[in-house]
Amino acid sequence: MAENDLLAQSFETHRAHLRSVAYRMLGSLTEADDAVQESWLHLSRADTSGVGNLRGWLTTVVSRVCLDLLRSRKSRREDQFDPFVPDPIVTLESGTDPEHEALLADSVGLALLVVLETLQPDERLAFVLHDVFAVPFDEIATMVGKTPAAARQLASRARRRVQGGTPAPDIDLAGQRRVVDAFFAAAREGNFDALLTVLDPDVILRSDGGDARPQTTVEVHGARAVAERALMFASLDPYVRPALINGAAGVVVAPHGRPFSVMGFTVAGGRIVAIDALADPERLAQLDLAVMDERAEQ
Repeated sequence: MAENDLLAQSFETHRAHLRSVAYRMLGSLTEADDAVQESWLHLSRADTSGVGNLRGWLTTVVSRVCLDLLRSRKSRREDQFDPFVPDPIVTLESGTDPEHEALLADSVGLALLVVLETLQPDERLAFVLHDVFAVPFDEIATMVGKTPAAARQLASRARRRVQGGTPAPDIDLAGQRRVVDAFFAAAREGNFDALLTVLDPDVILRSDGGDARPQTTVEVHGARAVAERALMFASLDPYVRPALINGAAGVVVAPHGRPFSVMGFTVAGGRIVAIDALADPERLAQLDLAVMDERAEQ
């Protein structure tokens, strides 16, 4: 087998890991795939004869690529105040998808990704690499151009932001589904009090409609305000399809088979504490929603 073929084969054994790193770093499936491809280009051009740990070397490469993308993105978005909902991963509640399982290993809920979007690029890298993938701080320090102690502080600041912004979700998936179903049932029946029962008093709704649907781009705080918003869209109830969104109970709203939004729910203490909805038609078109076609055929 040619040397380049052996290298490509070795790279493929690490692709799922690299995509997982990039997705957590970027919150974008398309950009994650681009970052992984860029890491392959680095590998194909490099002399790796002295590399003893190819997985670690590639993790460093893809992390540097992601850091550059995050820094560029930060400068583009610094004047934007609308909520940004990262790309969701949609799967059926029955059955498994090995590729999606690899992406979601170690838990990466949509609400967590939203909080990660608020971090500075160096903070996000330090948190993701250390807290999720156990990369030592001395290696992280080299990537961000700081001392190991400074890298540790970056991760600590990020950890406090994450812990303060994302309540630990209930682990019982069936329980999550019962709460989400109760939410839609109450909206369908126009039962405002029932909506308040399933919503945490401090619930937050984030909806990202992109440039095409600015009217759906909102950030709403508090149970009463979120309940009022839910009643406004009760007419969409017949088109709600249950799905797993980043491994948690959620839905795809698809009138006449055309995706209108993907909604992820964070349920903690038996109540909904966060709803994150992507309604941007351009980004919805890029998602792998074939699983919902499978459901329609069943």
